[in-house]
Amino acid sequence: MDKSEIIPVVLFLCITLGITYIARLLVNARLRTKMLQTCSSKELVEAIVQGDAHRDQMTALRWGILTGMEAIGFGVIQAMGWTDINPGVVAMLLGAFGLGSVLFFVLARRFS
Repeated sequence: MDKSEIIPVVLFLCITLGITYIARLLVNARLRTKMLQTCSSKELVEAIVQGDAHRDQMTALRWGILTGMEAIGFGVIQAMGWTDINPGVVAMLLGAFGLGSVLFFVLARRFS
C-alpha cells in the first residue's frame, strides 16, 4: 500500500472516531442535564456522579496498565532482536495484553 492510499483512509477513520466521540459526549451531557432537572434526590445524583467518576478512574487504570504491558512486550521483542513478524512476536504481544488484563482485574478487585 502506498502512502497516498493510506492517508485518506486514516483521515476518514480519525474524522469518524472524532464525530463518534463528540456525539457520545453530547448524549452524556444531555442525559446528565435531564437527570439533574427531573431528579429530586440529591443522594441519587451524587451516587451516579461518583459512580461515573469511579468508572472513569478504572478505565484510565486499565488503559494505563495495558499500554504499559504492551510497551514491555515491545521492549522484550526489541531486546531479543526480532525484526520479522512471526508467531513468537504475536504471542509475546498477546501475552503482554493478557497479563495486563489479569493485572488490571486484580487491582480493580482490590480498589473496589
